[in-house]
Amino acid sequence: MSIKVLVVDDSAFMRKAIENMLKKEPNIEIIGFARNGVEAIDMVQKLKPDIITLDIEMPQMDGLTALRKILEIAPIPVIMVSSLTTEGAEATLKALEIGAVDFIPKDKSFASLGIMKIEDQLIEKIKTFAGRRIIAKAPPSRPVTPSPAQAPISSAPKRTGVFNGNKKVVAIGTSTGGPQSLQRVIPKLTKDLNRPVFVVQHMPPNFTKSLATRLNAMSQLEVIEVEGKEKVEPNVVYIAKGGFHLKIKKVGTNFYIETSTEPSNVLHIPSVDVMTASVAENYGADALGVIMTGMGSDGLNGLKKLKERGGAVIAQDKDSCVVYGMPRAVVEAGIADEVVPLDDIASQIMRYCK
Repeated sequence: MSIKVLVVDDSAFMRKAIENMLKKEPNIEIIGFARNGVEAIDMVQKLKPDIITLDIEMPQMDGLTALRKILEIAPIPVIMVSSLTTEGAEATLKALEIGAVDFIPKDKSFASLGIMKIEDQLIEKIKTFAGRRIIAKAPPSRPVTPSPAQAPISSAPKRTGVFNGNKKVVAIGTSTGGPQSLQRVIPKLTKDLNRPVFVVQHMPPNFTKSLATRLNAMSQLEVIEVEGKEKVEPNVVYIAKGGFHLKIKKVGTNFYIETSTEPSNVLHIPSVDVMTASVAENYGADALGVIMTGMGSDGLNGLKKLKERGGAVIAQDKDSCVVYGMPRAVVEAGIADEVVPLDDIASQIMRYCK
């Protein structure tokens, strides 16, 4: 049975580009094209698609307004088509908060071979999300929560190893579903943590900057996008910059952030594997690794190295993941010390860092 896709974009070129990408997949059928949000809402009601690709900037009704209305009338998955500008990044993060399941980037590369880079990605995302029911979400406000150190655990974590606490550094890796999920983890970390936190979220440049700005406004800890050469300090969350790996370098008794485009032969830049391997090399048994929602298995190899050096690993559980790919790889490899719901991750981080 084919997956029915509605393509919404005011650009004829973009509609054709997406059509060319998807028509190569026999199990995907484009059932309609809309040029703005008004047409999209009408087609959703008439055609009942399984999934939608939705542009953000459109005449008559923009993508964010259309997204809210679509999710009210038909709780189906929506993948945003996002420009790589700062404004596009901010709008995309807003769309994810509203209830979009994911996004694909668009820029001048669509006019060249660059379009091929996202073809497989788009097809994989459509196959992953098609048919899921989506619930429209209220915009998050600054969370008011009890200290995670005392916060109740909603369900007992699945433990696979002996508790190994007093960690000195935290390394978090995530991908699809990560921006929304990080907003339910980072703001719950209090200044009692007194540890640096490194984060890799698979995103393009500009998007990681906007993500860091949003998280910083919500959090007690300082959240920054790394530029490189920052001295590692406690109670700072370092977000890897899109297009650059995050690595750690020790100079004397201090640690510093390094950014690099090497290795370049990896699927994701920044890479969770590269970051966690660097953390393992520099901190060893003093490191806590956390793997969260995302497609694929990025993070598995790096966390294996962290585990081999005596570090601990927390994995997000299946039920709370947007996509149970990256955590699943770690759990099935047997290297997770704890498997916990998303809303318990912050309290477990605080516990491991006592």
